[in-house]
Amino acid sequence: MGDRIWIDGELIDSADATVSVLDHGVTVGDGIFETMKVVRDDDDRPHAFAVTRHLRRLRRSAAQLSLPVAMNDDELRAAIRAVLDANDANDARAGRVRVTVTGGVGPLGSGRGDGAPTVIVASGPLPPWPDRAAVARVPWRRNEHSAVAGVKATSYIENVVALRYAQERGAGEALFANTTGALCEGAGSNVFIGVDGQLFTPPLSSGCLAGVTRELLVEHLDVQDTDLPLDRLLEVDELFLTSSTRDVQPVELIDGQRVDRAPGPLTELAIETFRSLARASTDP
Repeated sequence: MGDRIWIDGELIDSADATVSVLDHGVTVGDGIFETMKVVRDDDDRPHAFAVTRHLRRLRRSAAQLSLPVAMNDDELRAAIRAVLDANDANDARAGRVRVTVTGGVGPLGSGRGDGAPTVIVASGPLPPWPDRAAVARVPWRRNEHSAVAGVKATSYIENVVALRYAQERGAGEALFANTTGALCEGAGSNVFIGVDGQLFTPPLSSGCLAGVTRELLVEHLDVQDTDLPLDRLLEVDELFLTSSTRDVQPVELIDGQRVDRAPGPLTELAIETFRSLARASTDP
């Protein structure tokens, strides 16, 4: 983690950073977050990539949870800027920066109190992802009808359990179906498949997160929404994962079985398209 962290309007040393044990984010996981990759401009100054899209999604998540965010986007941008600049000056070159908003200090129960929300901005390193991924299908299902479907919530225990299941089977990512048995998403990624020269991805109605990298590719490539049964995943020609830290990652193994093309031509097109967007702007 970086040397300096921003908490509720104050930039402090990470060693001195504290959150109340009664914070609703601690007691019941009542919070939202956004993680952004850090990129550098021509002057080697760090920037949060696609910050506008991330803050837009943060607002959507907050609205869905009726969670107040006392700061406006300009103030959040300033907090991100302060953290990145402070840690860069301390030689703690960040690979990612995270904004977390919790329900603040509240009662020991599900009911949210009337205290101010806690806002935290922190940066840290970003270990490199493997060039190719192995994934495992998990036996648990996303509920596309859930009150928190599509929310970037801090309640991540379902993902923790699923990822552990995948890792125990030699994979680096877990893939979920939804309640209909259709492919939904990874524990920390969106999923694209290629069949007969056409790109497909699960629709947002599947319960998947509206990923920022997913959004950029859908805007710039010919991508069709589809409900693909998870048990037919091995029939696809190619498959790749997207997320804000992994960008576009080809998948070569599904439950230990090799994908036909990894990367295939559609995956290579997605990789180059995303790289071009990132080269053109830090905030596409």
